[in-house]
Amino acid sequence: MSLSLKVYQAFDRELIGEVPADDADAVERKLDLASKAFADRDGWLPAHQRTAILRKASALLHEHRDRFAMMIAREGGKPLTDAIIEVTRGIDGLLNAADELRNFGGKEIPMGLTAASANRWAFTTKEPIGVVAAISAFNHPLNLIIHQIAPAVAVGCPVIIKPAATTPISCIEIVKLFWEAGLDERWCQTLITEDNALAERFATDPRVAFLSFIGSAKVGWYLKGKLPPGTRCALEHGGAAPVIVDRSAKVDAIVGTIVKGGYYHAGQVCVSAQRLFVHEDILTTFTDALAAKVGALRVGDPTFKETEVGPLILPREVERVASWIKEATDAGTEEIGGGRMSETTLLPSVLVNPPADAKVSRLEVFGPLTCVYGYSELRDAIRIANSLPYAFQASVFSSDIAVALTAARHLDASAVLVNDHTAFRTDWMPFAGRRQSGYGVGGIPWTMEEMAEDKMVVFNHVT
Repeated sequence: MSLSLKVYQAFDRELIGEVPADDADAVERKLDLASKAFADRDGWLPAHQRTAILRKASALLHEHRDRFAMMIAREGGKPLTDAIIEVTRGIDGLLNAADELRNFGGKEIPMGLTAASANRWAFTTKEPIGVVAAISAFNHPLNLIIHQIAPAVAVGCPVIIKPAATTPISCIEIVKLFWEAGLDERWCQTLITEDNALAERFATDPRVAFLSFIGSAKVGWYLKGKLPPGTRCALEHGGAAPVIVDRSAKVDAIVGTIVKGGYYHAGQVCVSAQRLFVHEDILTTFTDALAAKVGALRVGDPTFKETEVGPLILPREVERVASWIKEATDAGTEEIGGGRMSETTLLPSVLVNPPADAKVSRLEVFGPLTCVYGYSELRDAIRIANSLPYAFQASVFSSDIAVALTAARHLDASAVLVNDHTAFRTDWMPFAGRRQSGYGVGGIPWTMEEMAEDKMVVFNHVT
C-alpha cells in the first residue's frame, strides 16, 4: 500500500491535499541513486551547466511567483504579503548561487620559499563534498529549501531534501522546477516523510557526506552526535534574540521596525526579536508606543493581503505558547494585548518585565509576543542578554555611537544589528548561530564553501 501525507492549511486546518510519502525502500533507492551519481566523476556537471540550471530555475520561479506565495500562505500560514517577499528572495537566491560560481575557485599556494619546495608549482581546486542530506523547517518553506538546494547544485553535490511534514508542497514544487530547468533527478530529490526514525536513518546514512539541518536544537544536536565519522554538518537552530533600546533612541522612528522583527510570521523566526531591554528613561514611552503598534496589527487569514499576523503552524504550538504566557502572568507579569482568535491563532501580546526564570525569558517562544525589561546600566542589559546558552543575532537601537559600539562589541552574537531588528537578513550574508544556536555558517555563498572541499595539486617541474 502506497504511503501518503496529508497537508492542511495552517489557518483553518482545512485539507489542502495528500502527497505521496516515502518508505524505507524509497530512502535506500534515493541514496543509492545520489551516491552513484557522485561516484561517476566523469558525469559531474560542468560549471556552465550548473549556472544555466540555476538561472533557468530562477526564471521559472519568477513565472510562478504568485502560485508559490499562495501555497506558502496556505500550508505555512505566513501572511501573503510576506510570502510574496519570500518567493522574491528565492528568485534572487538562485541567481546568487549562479553568480557566486564566477568567483568560486581555488588559489595558488606559494612554493620555492625553501630549498625543499623549489621547482614546484601548487594550486587548489574546489570539489563537491559528496551527497548532501538536507532537512528543512516549516517557517520559510521555500526560501530555506533554496538555501539548501541551490548551494548543493552550484557546487555539484547530489542533494536529497526533506521538508517539514507540515509544509512539503513548496519543496516538492521547487524541486520540480529544478528538473524542468534541466537538472537530472539524480542530483536533486525529495524525501517526504513524517517518520522521525526514517528521517534519522536518512540523515545518518554513511553515504551522506554533509548534513544540512534547519530545525530544533534538540533534534539537530542529537543527529550530529549520530553522524558517522567523517560526515560534516551545518546546524541552524534558534534563540531568544535580545534587543537593547538606548535612551537616545527615537522611539517613534524605531518602534515599527521592532514590531516587524518581533511579530513577523507570528514570531516563528529563529532570530525573532524576543527580549527587549529598554532604558528606564524611555521605558514607559516605549512600552506605550510598542503596545499601540502591536494592538493595531491585523490578525487573520494569511491568504488575505491585508493580514499582518497569521496562525501558528499547529494548534499544539498555540497551546504551548499560551501556557508560557499564563506561567508569566500567574507570576504577576503584566500582559498587554493577547488572547486567542481561534485554535490556530493567537493575538499578539507584550509581556512587561516577566521573571528571569519564566520560560518566555529563558527559551525561544516562537510565537507572537515580545518581552520588555527595563534597565539603567548598559552593562547590566548586555550581561542579561548574554546569559542564555544560545546566541544568534542581536540588536541595539541608539543615536549615541559610543553606546552602539559598546553593545556591538560586547553582545554575544554572530551578528549585531545597529538600528535594525534582529530578524534582518540578506541571502548572501553569513548567517550562523553560536553555542547551542547552531554549528557552521549559512547564507548561500557560505554554504557553498561548506559543501565543497579544497584539493591541492603540486607539480614538480624539474627539467
